[in-house]
Amino acid sequence: MKRQIAFLRGINVSGKNKIPMAELKDDFEELGFQEVKTYLNSGNVIFSSDGDDVRSLTNQIETMIKNQFGLDIPVFVILKEELEDILRNAPDWWGDENKEIYDNLIFMMPPATFAEVFNQIGEPKEELEKIRDYKEVVFWSFSRKDYQKTNWWSKTASTSISKKLTIRTANTVKKIVGM
Repeated sequence: MKRQIAFLRGINVSGKNKIPMAELKDDFEELGFQEVKTYLNSGNVIFSSDGDDVRSLTNQIETMIKNQFGLDIPVFVILKEELEDILRNAPDWWGDENKEIYDNLIFMMPPATFAEVFNQIGEPKEELEKIRDYKEVVFWSFSRKDYQKTNWWSKTASTSISKKLTIRTANTVKKIVGM
């Protein structure tokens, strides 16, 4: 069995796309997944599975969500060991203890690519934010006090590529890897 992580995009945000975590956990178990845990209310599910075909697991989970909750929710599935590798390869400026900086990890849902994301969002504002891509993620850090002035803040939510992205904070990702 391999440890997997599913990140659901856009659930339980401002009262929209409501999915109770206890029900979601039960539904993952009904799919045959084991050692299922959820973290926070934002759609982070850690589970064990014999399957290692990420596309198949993603389709299975998205179908279950559609059937159980009536929602079309994009899901990003990743092996825990792959997420650990991503964190080991984080840039020095990402995920440190600086409280003036907000660190996020952007997951690009296949078939989205960094080139596609970058073409739609554009250059980060050098003095306010930093990005670096690695595999299927983008490390993104920005000034907490000036976040509204960054280029990536509004565009990760408002461009057509936004539906192919799901974002988690550095602290959330680190906690999930430790579960």
